[in-house]
Amino acid sequence: MTGAHDYWNHNAAYHGWLVEFAARHGGDVLDVGCGEGLLAQRLAAVSRSVVGIDADPSAVRRAGNRLKTASNVSVRLAGFEEFQAQRHSFDLITFVASLHHLPLRETLDKVREMLRPAGELAVVGLSANKTIGDWAWAALCTPVARAGSLLHRETRDIGVAVADPRESLHEIRRVTADVLPGAVIRRGLYHRYRLLWRNR
Repeated sequence: MTGAHDYWNHNAAYHGWLVEFAARHGGDVLDVGCGEGLLAQRLAAVSRSVVGIDADPSAVRRAGNRLKTASNVSVRLAGFEEFQAQRHSFDLITFVASLHHLPLRETLDKVREMLRPAGELAVVGLSANKTIGDWAWAALCTPVARAGSLLHRETRDIGVAVADPRESLHEIRRVTADVLPGAVIRRGLYHRYRLLWRNR
């Protein structure tokens, strides 16, 4: 898939939630794992500036094409681990189906340094099913996910890198509580979870 049109999938279903946070800040946003740039495009409409980063050259080229008329967006070929930014550079940092590609603890540590006071981290993430509770929730979500896919005519393959999550939601909560005290993590629809943390 190479076109720069809008689409719906289980990640894009959460874009409105993220855009609401960006609009509240109206500031500088970092979108980690920006893929082909649809979220960055939507964030740009309510933000002072948006930086999208991705380690996939093909995705970055496609994002550049999508965003070529957006004057307040830049897209960089970089993984989060090597991405360099000054401390307190961003009002909002977003991860959509990208946090599980990275080492969790080290990534959250770096996020904490990059966020300005009162800045927020917003994650739409994937977790591994390891417990009976995990599998039960996944089973409950499956009919809803299938219905949503049919209703919205889901675009399943947008041509970006995918990986299976390693950590369970319990493991993610444990690490996050240690690194980002006060973070709120909730299970969501479409086999996703939401994480929100405000820097104090």
